[in-house]
Amino acid sequence: MQKRQLGKSGLEVSALGLGCMGMSFGFGPPKDTAEMTKVIHAAVDAGVTFFDTAEVYGPYINEELVGAALEPFKGKVVIATKFGFEANPEDGKWSKLNSRPEHIRAVAEASLKRLRIDAIDLFYQHRVDLEVPIEDVAGAVKELIAEGKVKHFGMSEASAKTIRRAHAVQPVTALQSEYSLFFREPEETVMPTLEELGIGFVPFSPLGKGFLTGKMSAETTFEKTDFRSTVPRFNPENLKANLALVDLLTAFAERKNATTAQVALAWLLARKPWMVPIPGTTKLDRLAENLGGATVELTAAEFTELEESSSRIKLQGERYSPMQQQMVGR
Repeated sequence: MQKRQLGKSGLEVSALGLGCMGMSFGFGPPKDTAEMTKVIHAAVDAGVTFFDTAEVYGPYINEELVGAALEPFKGKVVIATKFGFEANPEDGKWSKLNSRPEHIRAVAEASLKRLRIDAIDLFYQHRVDLEVPIEDVAGAVKELIAEGKVKHFGMSEASAKTIRRAHAVQPVTALQSEYSLFFREPEETVMPTLEELGIGFVPFSPLGKGFLTGKMSAETTFEKTDFRSTVPRFNPENLKANLALVDLLTAFAERKNATTAQVALAWLLARKPWMVPIPGTTKLDRLAENLGGATVELTAAEFTELEESSSRIKLQGERYSPMQQQMVGR
């Protein structure tokens, strides 16, 4: 597995990371701990050094899983986790934002214990909290870095303006946001700023929440415990229309003797050298397939062809429910 640097930060990680959220959260009930540990260990064996989690995934149990699974590899892998949410006292759901400095510190201390590490390699603000000045957020993380409890500061789904303000207080190592052939808005909204400031980009859902694997059809439905059941892009009408993108990718992949998922990941890797996608999976065979995307090379002509042909497909539906949409791009 090749290595990449996240921007100008000096933080070096594998070209593809592993998003661990789905092992415990978001895609139905939590998966078997022993099986998920096997997947994480297989990723390490394949050269993956970059693992993504968050306290809200579960909550807590995903950090515990990742911490236990990666404890034997302490110092050899990079673990990213996140702060910024807390349980809403009215309904107990983790929908309430909280990036107050004292809360950030409390989350850091708790995450360190669950992850069984001495310092958090990359600590993201999960979503921008409009009630707390971003300068205060960056300042709190800066203090944690000075104390040796955090190594790098990251942001997630933030706007270019907010990134600039935070970066002026504490250099931002990476932005994590959704980006794929299924959602290309960051090309206009944040990527120019990231390149200017030397900030790395970590695309989550690089396979479009599973859509770009080619395994969905017009008849695909999702259980209520699967967050995709709330995503407008996946309602029956939009899903059927959006399959045109998968058809294009499938035809392209056949020419490359690759899968649609591998081509989607290869396209991201060819986009910018400071970009590190973190596809998630709970299956060993899917892990091997995804990592194979790092070996698919696109010529300049192929990259341009894929870029232009996919751009002509008008995708239908928002990527988030209205409530979730309010928390991004702030």
